[in-house]
This record gives sequence, C-alpha cells and structure tokens, in this order.
Amino acid sequence: MATIRNVCVYCGSSAGADPRFGDAAEALGRALATAGIGLVFGGGEEGLMGRVAHAALAAGGRVVGVIPNFLIRKEHALKEAQELIVVDSMHHRKQLMFERADAFVALPGGVGTLEELVEQLTWTQLLRHAKPVLIADLFGFWRPLLSLFAHMREQGFIRSGFELRYLVAERIEEIVPMLAAAAARRGPETTSFSEA
Repeated sequence: MATIRNVCVYCGSSAGADPRFGDAAEALGRALATAGIGLVFGGGEEGLMGRVAHAALAAGGRVVGVIPNFLIRKEHALKEAQELIVVDSMHHRKQLMFERADAFVALPGGVGTLEELVEQLTWTQLLRHAKPVLIADLFGFWRPLLSLFAHMREQGFIRSGFELRYLVAERIEEIVPMLAAAAARRGPETTSFSEA
C-alpha cells in the first residue's frame, strides 16, 4: 500500500479576508504533524503559508520550505523550518515541491496558488503522475473554480480519457483520511513522473 509521507500545501502568502482561513490553515498544520506527515510548502512565513507551517512546527511536525531567492525578503523565509531550500526560480521551486511531496492540498489563495493547483491537475490529466490532489473548498472558497471545471466539461474542453482527477474536502478533518484512502487505492505499483 502506498503511504503519504509528505504533503505539499499550496496556499496564500496573504491572510485573506476571512479569519477562518487562518484558523483552518493552522488546523491543517496540526493535523499533518499529528498524523506524522511532513509539510512541504513555499517557504514563507506570511499569510496562510506561515500559519500552516508554524502550526505544524508547534505540533512537532517536520517542515520543508522551498523559496526562490527573490522572495526571501518579500515573503520572509521561515528560518525555523527543519529544511529551507533556496532556489533561483519559480520553476525550480515547483519542481522540488513536486519531488518532495506524495500528495498536494490547495487551501485558499491567490493567483499563485491557483497556478500551482492547476499545474498539478494538468499533470494528472496527462498521466504525468498519480499523486493525490485535494482541493480544500473551505467555506465555499473554491466553488467558482469547481463550477468552471463543470462548465469546461459541458463545453467539451475536458474530454473523455482526459478527466480531471482531484478530491474535494470541505472540512480540514477530512483531508488526511481522504489522502490516505486515495494513496491506498493508488497502490505501490503506480509510478510518479516529474515534468521533464
């Protein structure tokens, strides 16, 4: 059976307008640490990124941050992480986060979070990897995106054989069990591919 050792969390470097987003980010950090699952994230301590990472650390979890050198000051690199990897580009950042993770979770965030999520969905759609991708639709944040996916299907732009493969959780406590179940279904024979 495949296991989830590390989860990459995509989320905003801003706090967002709803204070419940920050509380949820902290709850996810604690849940990962409690389950013995490492956190891979964008390396900054601002916004939801910082909240999920600090909560994981406070709960005794392992945290790996990957941050481009040009964002170290802007996003205030989290120096407390057990491993902080500084890279030269966004492409290298995303590649390392992909390689270090066994699954992906998208919390609320902005354009960068959306871009990271959609890239993973594209890779699974093209069978470049089979790692679970979970959309944390907290308080309906991702509902417009999910509606857009449905619209794309209806309009024939998501064809049979090229389905989007993702999980949707509406509560933080659903995330770890859903990822574990997805990994168990995937099995050990599935090979993951990097974008090469």
